Amino acid sequence: MKAILGPLLHLLWRTKVEGRTNVPTDGPVILAANHQSFCDSFFLPLVVRRRRVTYVAKAEYFESWKTAWFFRAAGQIPMNRRGGDASQRALDTARGVLESGDILAIYPEGTRSPDIRLHKGKTGVARLAIGCGVTVIPVGLLGTREVQPPGSMTMRPLRRVTVRFGSPVSYEFDGKRHTTGEGGPAAGVNAGGRDEPDQAELRALADAIMADIAALSGQEYVDEYASRKRVSSDT
Repeated sequence: MKAILGPLLHLLWRTKVEGRTNVPTDGPVILAANHQSFCDSFFLPLVVRRRRVTYVAKAEYFESWKTAWFFRAAGQIPMNRRGGDASQRALDTARGVLESGDILAIYPEGTRSPDIRLHKGKTGVARLAIGCGVTVIPVGLLGTREVQPPGSMTMRPLRRVTVRFGSPVSYEFDGKRHTTGEGGPAAGVNAGGRDEPDQAELRALADAIMADIAALSGQEYVDEYASRKRVSSDT
């Protein structure tokens, strides 16, 4: 898919990539990005060279052959959200990707933004980063909303798309300063004697990640969660 769709992506949408060298060439890493359009999930994986980028997708996408082939080929893995604690199952599935040494892409907002702003991030990304001891690379996607506006089933050609990879996010845990993936957050956890960060620490790391995403994407940040209700206008 990279060989076939990659050149097409650059030809039709004049894709510009900045900071790609911030993505490590091996080992587990989380790419935490803003989410403005359905096509975000095309552009981000296709600009990461020589490595597969995995998303945790709804199991419903794998129930029909019309969509299952694409999601499997694109490196998506299913997550059944029926019954029980769906959020915990999503985290467990994502943790499996990271423990395999792969790249996990995640949208901390939890859903596509209903407007052009960047919304408050959920703490799942922070829990994964600290719990698995992995690097978090913030990503800003620009122009994808113009390529595929809310409600549109088609992608408009000849629009400019920019993908910006930031530096690893630094954070506080157990009174010590860490940079995700450097020196190992897990080492900091063990040294401090606490197995789990508290909610305030998770919130602080999630907010730091969102601040970096906002700086990369140029979006206005709003301190409220994104609604799952879709809107048709860019208000």
